[in-house]
Parts: sequence; structure tokens; C-alpha cells
Amino acid sequence: MLSYSLLAIAQVTSIGEVVIAVPEGFESAARAEAAAAALAVPVKITPGGNERQDSVRIALELTSSESALVIVHDAARPLATPAIFEACIAAAARAGGAIAAVPVSDTLKRVADSAIVATVARAGLWQAQTPQAFRREALVAAHRRAVSEAIVATDDADLVERTGVRVEVVEASTANLKITTPSDLAIVEAIIAARK
Repeated sequence: MLSYSLLAIAQVTSIGEVVIAVPEGFESAARAEAAAAALAVPVKITPGGNERQDSVRIALELTSSESALVIVHDAARPLATPAIFEACIAAAARAGGAIAAVPVSDTLKRVADSAIVATVARAGLWQAQTPQAFRREALVAAHRRAVSEAIVATDDADLVERTGVRVEVVEASTANLKITTPSDLAIVEAIIAARK
């Protein structure tokens, strides 16, 4: 999964460095994937943390303080395109932050004790994805605040939103799937095979 993300990142000329956070013990494998992607920019590899948020914070600390923007991406979304990376970077430069997302198309139900307690209106609801891009100082400040106030979030946009920075939505594709189950992997493999 990492190799596909790195191949897309290699095509984004505005990216000046890459920091990869991996589970401890996977550093050599990540180094090999980065070498195979032939990235033309410096690559740093670090063990991540216990949670996603910890891994992003650790990687963020290794980014250059001279970088105006940072972009966060999960290798679990290997079908992200160079175009969506570029669109998020452009929107973050303008607004302060931006995320790839798609409008919610399914009807949403709030459930308690296995019973529906409410139908949630889907108008204006979007499903967040990665990549997510931010002004570096905004993301650093958001992560520092999260540590000091014990804030836990499922994505970086949530942390940045809490600081009052504007985070825009860049419409992505439903093909930018997140692999969390074996069936997700099968779907992504089928998409990759069809593209070849």
C-alpha cells in the first residue's frame, strides 16, 4: 500500500520532503519502498506512535521548520492521485487547511441498543479522506494543544478546526478508498488491475 502512495507523491513537484511513520520494526521495509519509488526529495523514516495521532505528531516533528505547508496522508488510501495532493496543497495555501472528501451519499442512522433512534440528514455532510494539507505552524500548534489538553481526534482536520483555522473541503473520488478490511483490499486490487 505504501508503494502506491509514494508513487503518487513522487509526481507532486511541490512536495520537498517526505516523512514516513511506520510501526516499529518496519523501518527497513519502508526504506525499501521509498527507494523503489525513486523519490527525488529527502525521505525520513521513523517509528510511529501508539495511535494515528501520535504517529502524525512524531512525523511532523521531523519536518523542516522552513516548510510553509505539510500534507498528511494514510498509506491505507493507496489510490490517492497526484491531482488530489496538488488540489489539497493549493487549498491549504489559500485557506490554512484542506482535506480530500466526498459528499455522503448513503442515508445515515443514529443507533442505540441495536435500534434506530434517528435519521441524520445528509445534506452538507462529507466523508473525510486523506490527503489533508495544512499550514505547518497551524498543524504544529494544533498537535501541541492536543497534547496539553489531552484531545483525541480521528484526523488532523479536527485538531486544526478546534484552533479556529479555516479548513476547506476538496472534492475527491469515492475510488480513494481506505483499506480497513479484506474486502476493501480486494476492491482496491480490482481497481488497480482494471487501471492496468
